[in-house]
Amino acid sequence: MIRFKYTDGCNQDFIELCHGLDDFLNEIVGGEENRAEYVQYNKLDDIHDVVVAYDNDIPVGSASFKKYDDECAEVKRVFVKKEYRGQGISNELMKMLEEKAREKGYKYFILESGEVLVSAMALYRKIGYEVIPNYGHYVGMEKSVCMRKRL
Repeated sequence: MIRFKYTDGCNQDFIELCHGLDDFLNEIVGGEENRAEYVQYNKLDDIHDVVVAYDNDIPVGSASFKKYDDECAEVKRVFVKKEYRGQGISNELMKMLEEKAREKGYKYFILESGEVLVSAMALYRKIGYEVIPNYGHYVGMEKSVCMRKRL
C-alpha cells in the first residue's frame, strides 16, 4: 500500500529521490554534461513544499513546488522509481501538490520538462497542463517545454 507524506526540501528521503532523478536524467541524455545548463535550476534551496510516496517505509517517489511569484508556483523534481511506475503514483503526487498549492493561495502551476521525458509529458498533458512559451531562465532553451495549469 502506497502512502503519501507532506514534508519539505530538507527531508532526506526527498533528497535521495532527487539524486535518483538526476541519475535517471543523466541516463536519458547521455551524462550530466549534456544537461549541465539545467542543473543550476534544480537546487533544493527554495523548495519548501514536498510530497513523498512510500511503499511501507521505502521512499518510492516525490514531487515538489516552489514559489515563482504571488500567483504562481513552479513544479520541481517529480520522480517515481522505475519499478513503481505505471501505478498512478505520479498522478497522486501531482494531485496532492495541486491541493497544497491551492491551500497556499496559488492560482497556477508552471513547470519545465522536455519531449525526451515521454511519460512525464504524457502525464502533464493528461492532467490538464498546456504548453506555454518558455519562461524565466528557460527562454531560449530549445529542448525545454514549459507548461501551465490553472489550479
